[in-house]
Amino acid sequence: MPVPMIQAVGALLIGGVFVFAGVEHFLKFGAMRDYLAAQKFPAPTLMLAAGSAVEVIAGSLLAVGVARLFAAVALVIFTLATNFMLLRFWASAEPERQVLRNAFLINIAVIGGLLLAGTH
Repeated sequence: MPVPMIQAVGALLIGGVFVFAGVEHFLKFGAMRDYLAAQKFPAPTLMLAAGSAVEVIAGSLLAVGVARLFAAVALVIFTLATNFMLLRFWASAEPERQVLRNAFLINIAVIGGLLLAGTH
């Protein structure tokens, strides 16, 4: 398979994951909002709506190869913000600390994939 085709499939997959997550957040908005509020997330309704919209819009753009760099940067910023605001493993005790740290590190790997997808 030629490299551009592999890169396009990679962008489709990583963008598609964000689209799926954003749509799911909208479908389960009440439960997600309540979870964010319980986590002391600032302005949970606004932040959930804005974050989910970023996931759907930027994920769609990346998946179809339109404005790839813009979409990837938007998703990198979203993922970094989410990591530091929700996956605060350093403030948790074991075993939750390990679970949150693993999710945090997986998101760092996703950021690497986004950087690659946005610059091909």
